Amino acid sequence: MTAVAGPAAARAEAEVLRTRSLARVKTGRRKGTAQSIRTGISAAVIVLWCLLPFYWMVVTAFRDVGYTFDTTPWPTHFTLDNFATAFSTSLGNHLGRALLNSLFIGACVTVIALLIGTFAAYALARLEFRFKGIVFGIVLGASMFPGVALITPLFQFFTNIHWMGTYQALIIPSISFVLPLTVYVLTSFFREMPWDLEEAARIDGCTQGQAFRKVILPLAAPAVFTTAILAFISSWNEYLISSQLSSDATQPVTVAIASFAGSQPHQEPYTAVMAAGTIVTIPLVILVLIFQRRIVAGLTAGGVKG
Repeated sequence: MTAVAGPAAARAEAEVLRTRSLARVKTGRRKGTAQSIRTGISAAVIVLWCLLPFYWMVVTAFRDVGYTFDTTPWPTHFTLDNFATAFSTSLGNHLGRALLNSLFIGACVTVIALLIGTFAAYALARLEFRFKGIVFGIVLGASMFPGVALITPLFQFFTNIHWMGTYQALIIPSISFVLPLTVYVLTSFFREMPWDLEEAARIDGCTQGQAFRKVILPLAAPAVFTTAILAFISSWNEYLISSQLSSDATQPVTVAIASFAGSQPHQEPYTAVMAAGTIVTIPLVILVLIFQRRIVAGLTAGGVKG
């Protein structure tokens, strides 16, 4: 009896253990599913919160002027006249020229910031020199300086040298705000790159400059590209300084939209402004959609060391 009961008891105990194990697995799966559902709901709420203002801008851009304040969540009395009005010069709008100005200013700011920021970031990350930490702190501190405090001195300085209303008066201040971002992002990336690659290039006969140009810079291309996108977007969206230092011929698109005037006194052309905002946002959306893989690669390229 004992010999027979022994295997039966063992099988019963194994069955109990298996049942408990399956119960734990099912409980873990339910918890994992619940966690995934909560994460999905949270992500959806965040996405809706971020996209809702843009969606409402697009909806308003396609509405007839007489239904500007309609609360229907889709375009009622659909029309494309608002986009024609946005480009109309009869209302004092110069959106086409302003778009070209923003493209030119953004391209200049991005190129100059990358040329200076790449070398500065490499020096801060890979070279040893005195007061390196202080220099890096000054670079970061410059990005925290409020732009409104610079308007008066910049206005006076550019007036004295007869630069008011010129492109350089808009490009140089933008560089001062974009450059710290460029240096910070690229410094973090260069610090995570393995030293072995540079040392191997030096052993093969490369100078430090050649090792940077032939080895380090090609590997840093994803980070450089990502930084260029961020720098261009930052320059494209700049308004405060440009509103004070630009002229009708050089004003960027952000200033042009703010200066839209209605066909009648004290009338704000909301639908035309929304149409112009949609037009201005489209290039950034297309830019991100086309280069999203490179942007993600650049943001994660320095995440693993070795």
